[in-house]
Amino acid sequence: MLDIGLVDDQQLVRQGIAGLLAISGKARVVWEARHGEEALALIAQQPVNAVLADIRMPVMDGISLVKSLRSNNNRTPVLMLTTFDDAELFSQSLKAGANGFLLKDVSLEKLVSSLETIADGSTFLAEADMLQDYQQRKSVIELSDRERQILRLLVGGFSNKEIARAIFLAEGTVRNHVSNILAKLDCRDRTQAVLKAINDGFI
Repeated sequence: MLDIGLVDDQQLVRQGIAGLLAISGKARVVWEARHGEEALALIAQQPVNAVLADIRMPVMDGISLVKSLRSNNNRTPVLMLTTFDDAELFSQSLKAGANGFLLKDVSLEKLVSSLETIADGSTFLAEADMLQDYQQRKSVIELSDRERQILRLLVGGFSNKEIARAIFLAEGTVRNHVSNILAKLDCRDRTQAVLKAINDGFI
């Protein structure tokens, strides 16, 4: 029987998941939290085999919860549950140190088997199509040395004109490079590109 910590800001969701896990006979919810801060306090008082956490919550979200646990050297496995099939959330969960990522419409059987898998210390677990999509996104993003140089200057807040002066290129050429960078990173504007560059380590 696995002891599970459950973190979700919606009471009905918590009750539903707790009830289903009890029915399985293989896992039980031993404490519930409405957000990450409550979870940190509860896990310190009562360690569990695994934590089941929503991603989007007030006060402290699921990704911040995982980061806090890992920064405190707490290696408790964390399985992220979300209603959002979002590659960016998947990427952030992976980097934060989560052990799994599943959508909330997962079957009880899959949920229980996933909790058993991560509790055994297995590596990152997710639906096959999520992993494939993530790996494809990572593999196709290849920036040239020049594009990385320009991206670093974008992160530094430089305008196209300032970048052109700094690296001795025509402003139109810089503009073309920036357009290529946005396309490769699948970003709609410079701000989003800068955030992605910082979060995903492209600089």
